[in-house]
Amino acid sequence: MPMLEHELILGGQKSGKSRRAEQRAIAWLAEAPATRRAVLIATGQAHDDEMRERIARHQADRAQRVPDMRTVEEPVELAREIVTQSAADTLVVIDCLTLWLTNLLMPLRSESARPITRTPATHVAMLLVALREARGPVVLVGNEIGLGVIPLGGETRAFVDALGRLNQDVAAACGRVTLMVAGLPLTLKAPAT
Repeated sequence: MPMLEHELILGGQKSGKSRRAEQRAIAWLAEAPATRRAVLIATGQAHDDEMRERIARHQADRAQRVPDMRTVEEPVELAREIVTQSAADTLVVIDCLTLWLTNLLMPLRSESARPITRTPATHVAMLLVALREARGPVVLVGNEIGLGVIPLGGETRAFVDALGRLNQDVAAACGRVTLMVAGLPLTLKAPAT
C-alpha cells in the first residue's frame, strides 16, 4: 500500500478496525525506524467508569503493540490536530470518527467540558480540508452502524444519518477504504495500480 494515500477503516464494534490501523502504523514505522513517526489522535472521552476502563485498556494494549506511537487526545478540534501533527515523516491515526461525531452532536454538559464553538457541519468541512492539506498519510477509524434496523428515536436516526454522510465524505477523500468484518479486511476502494 502506498502510505501517502489516506485510508478510512470502517467496521462494526470489535471488528478489528483499531488493530488494522495499528498494523498500518507498525508497517509505516518499520520502513524507516530512525526517521518515521506515528501519532494517534484519540477522540474518546471518559464519561463514566466503564469508558475510563475501556480507554485505559486500549492505551495499555496499544502501548504493547505499537510502543513507538505517541498518543494525543483531542475530542473536538480534529482538523486542527491533523494540521498540527501532520508531516511527511509522520503517519497520523485517528481513532475514532464515530466518537468525534458523537462529541460534536451530543456534547458533554459539564463544567470541565470545553464549549463547541462551531457547527458539526463546519467541523466536518474543516476535517476534509485538513485531509486534503495533510503533508503525510492519515489513517482514520470509524464505525459502520447503518447496516441494522432503522432506530426508533429521531435523535438516533439523525446520528446514524450524520455518520453515514461523514463516512461517505471521508471515503471520497481517501485513496483507500477498508471494511473490517470479524478481523478480516475487505477492500472497498484501493489506489489504481
